[in-house]
Amino acid sequence: MKSSVGFILFLSFHLFLSLPYPSLSAHAKCNVHDKQVLLEIKAAFNNPYHLASWNPDVDCCGWYALDCDRNTGRVIALTIFAGNISGEIPPAVGDLPYLQNLMFHKLTNLTGQIPSAVTKLVHLKELTISWTNLSGPVPSFLSQLKNLTSLDLSFNDLTGSIPPSLSELPNLLDLHLDRNKLTGSIPDSFGRFAGNTPDLFLSHNMLSGPVPKSLGNVNFSIQIDFSRNKLEGDASFLFGKNKTIQFVDLSRNLFEFDLSKVEFPDSLTNLDLNHNKIFGSLPVGLTELNLQFFNVSYNRLCGQIPQGGKLQSFDSYNYFHNRCLCGAPLPACK
Repeated sequence: MKSSVGFILFLSFHLFLSLPYPSLSAHAKCNVHDKQVLLEIKAAFNNPYHLASWNPDVDCCGWYALDCDRNTGRVIALTIFAGNISGEIPPAVGDLPYLQNLMFHKLTNLTGQIPSAVTKLVHLKELTISWTNLSGPVPSFLSQLKNLTSLDLSFNDLTGSIPPSLSELPNLLDLHLDRNKLTGSIPDSFGRFAGNTPDLFLSHNMLSGPVPKSLGNVNFSIQIDFSRNKLEGDASFLFGKNKTIQFVDLSRNLFEFDLSKVEFPDSLTNLDLNHNKIFGSLPVGLTELNLQFFNVSYNRLCGQIPQGGKLQSFDSYNYFHNRCLCGAPLPACK
């Protein structure tokens, strides 16, 4: 008898432990206003199958492609990607006042321009509109989104120049404007960001002119990619022993400066300078770096490749088509 009672108590105790704790698992229900706005967005996209879970009879916090705050039920993330969605970004996205993350990604039938309604999203931290067919300019009004930490407008059909006002974003950590059709020069203001200096991704555009000298006064924490543009002149001031940058890609431009006098930061691991007009010799300081990638091909460099470090671990492809570079991995100097 005692063993039976003990077993029942044991079983009851474990059943009790397995029950959910309401205070920990309960979610606030989706806000009624936010739900109505989401249904307007769905209707603006002609009720696509990709948003089939957006059923008005179901709590919207369980819908696909969004997240709610557990305590308030307000929509804080709208992330629509890789779906068959056509049309323009509806202005209604600006009516989700607590949105922190807005993403439209890999939607090749998404067209039109970036709507000014996004400026109402004062809590927005991440804005990603990438791999779409959006056109028009990079809007200067994006500088009003003071809480942005990440702005990704890559892989679109954006045209015009880069608005200098983007430097007024005090919390920005990375700026992706690569793979568009942008023209003009890199804004001088990008050497004077209001807060952190963000990593800059400006490759595969039609940017021209010199890199502003102001960029030499700042420290990019991880990466800059200015490749595949028409930038020209000196870019040596982007380097320096006191910098902490790790990845620099200046390839396929028209840069022209003496590489032999450049001092590189110890943090540098990836350096791509191929297809420019860079002259001089390779500085011995390169042997002190823990390089994972290195390419100086198709330039006007001369002299012996310094021996040591990682320089001989790269094949001749990374050095060829220069004026008179020699030494391993190229043929020996005469």
